[in-house]
Amino acid sequence: MTIATSIFTFTFLPLFLLLSSTFTPITANNLISETCKKAAQNDPNLSYKFCLTSLQAAPNSPGADLRQLGLISMKLVQHNVTNTSRYIKHLLKNKQLDKFVRASLYDCLDLYTDAKPTIKQAINDYRMKHNEDANILVSSIVDASTTCEDGFEERQLVSPLTKRNNETFQLCIIALSIINMVSSSLY
Repeated sequence: MTIATSIFTFTFLPLFLLLSSTFTPITANNLISETCKKAAQNDPNLSYKFCLTSLQAAPNSPGADLRQLGLISMKLVQHNVTNTSRYIKHLLKNKQLDKFVRASLYDCLDLYTDAKPTIKQAINDYRMKHNEDANILVSSIVDASTTCEDGFEERQLVSPLTKRNNETFQLCIIALSIINMVSSSLY
């Protein structure tokens, strides 16, 4: 080893190690955390904790990049919409339901039934990098969840779907936020 090599090694190696230890690598959990932080900052109706737990619970989220997180978030919406539709059908089997509750549930069933092909198309549009079209379609599902909830409120009824409508709303907001982040980046 020459003197120049040893000076370089002993001078710059510790400096390099010091500097490299101060930078946090971007991991899947960091990306999810940062994405949820930005999404929650941009929309006061979105819970950071809900976003974080929803995305972290998705099986394909470890190692996903931002674009993949967008797809994962839309698949979460799709799963939620499908399950909510099934749940409404289950509630409608109850013969003891008040006629106004039943009418509101049928309205919600129509909204959630329409949301299933809508989210499917949004996913296809997103995959084709037609982010603006995907954004419009996901936005319509936000409207479906709030319209469903409003139907109960207008009739001064307690909605049996409040939690599910809120989850649909928040999952859509996550998807919309990520679509917007992807659209404004170099993806």
